[in-house]
Amino acid sequence: MKRNADYFSRLAKQKNFPARSVFKLQEMQERFGLFEAGQRILDLGSAPGSWSKYCLQLLGPRGLLVGVDLEAVRMEPPAGPRYRFLQGDIFSAEIAAQLGELGPFDVILSDAAPRTSGSGLVDGEGSLQIAERVLEIAAHTLERGGHLVVKVFQGGEEGRLLRRMKSIFRRARAFKPKASRSESREIYFLGLFLVRKS
Repeated sequence: MKRNADYFSRLAKQKNFPARSVFKLQEMQERFGLFEAGQRILDLGSAPGSWSKYCLQLLGPRGLLVGVDLEAVRMEPPAGPRYRFLQGDIFSAEIAAQLGELGPFDVILSDAAPRTSGSGLVDGEGSLQIAERVLEIAAHTLERGGHLVVKVFQGGEEGRLLRRMKSIFRRARAFKPKASRSESREIYFLGLFLVRKS
C-alpha cells in the first residue's frame, strides 16, 4: 500500500531535504542503479534542490553535479568544484552552450515540469515539450552507455517519446515512484545505457 504524501513530506523535513521529491529519485536509484561515486551528473529542473543534494551525498569528492533551473535552489552548496548551478532556461542557447562546455555527463536527470494551467491537455503538451528538449540536450551531452531520467505528464502524446527512447537506449521504461501522489499524472521515463545519439 502506498504511504500518503504527508508521510514523505514529513520525512523530507526530518532529513533536511527541501522537498519530498527526493524519495522518488532515491527509489529509482535503489532499483536501477542510475549513478555511482565519481560520475558526472546533470540535474535539469533542479530547484528547490532535493535531487541535487541527494546526488551530492552519493557522488563523493571526485564527482561533478551541474544543476539548472529558472528558480534558485534552496540548499547549501558544497565547498569545492564538484557542484555548479546555472540559473536559466534549458531552452536557451546560452544554457546549451554552457552545458556543452561542462559535459559530457554520465547521467542526466530531469524533474522539470511546466507551470500547471489546470488543463490536462495543455499541461501534458508543455511537459512533453520539456521532455523532448531534455532528450535534445542528452543527444549532445550524454556519454554513450549513460542513463537518462525524465518526468512527463500522462494523458497526451508521451508514448511517442518513450518509443524514441527505446530506439536509442538499450532499455527504456516508464516508472511511477511510490512517493508520487496517487492523483498525480506524473510518470518518469528511464533510458538505460545510451547506445546511439538520437
